Amino acid sequence: MKVYTIGFTKKSAKRFFESLREVEVRRVVDVRLNNVSQLSGFAKKDDLAYFLKVICDMDYIHLPVLAPTQELLGEYKKRGSGWAFYEAEFLNLMARRAIEKNISREVIEDGCLLCSEDKSYHCHRRLVVEYLQRHWGQFTICHL
Repeated sequence: MKVYTIGFTKKSAKRFFESLREVEVRRVVDVRLNNVSQLSGFAKKDDLAYFLKVICDMDYIHLPVLAPTQELLGEYKKRGSGWAFYEAEFLNLMARRAIEKNISREVIEDGCLLCSEDKSYHCHRRLVVEYLQRHWGQFTICHL
């Protein structure tokens, strides 16, 4: 099993869609809480689903259960609680949601988790895929 992650920030549409097409993922799994923001440009929900199908022949699914809560985001981004706090709280949230039991492996397998952050290091998409790897067993993770 192979799972990819990608962020759209600081990427042109060309680079974003070519990166996905090159690795031949089957679907993009949107793990953002808010996928309709005007700041998302080409990555707004309806536009993204259309572009993925037409440009890459890929499916799109939005799984907000894999996103942080608005309160947690606010604590991290607006109040500056720090990454260590955010990471611990987000991992606790994933455990409470029991995502390893409530998300189908088939949805994640050969898919690409999408969020806005350019780099995966300080992004919840990395936390999601590593959490699932700990519970489902080893699989390959590739951050685009």
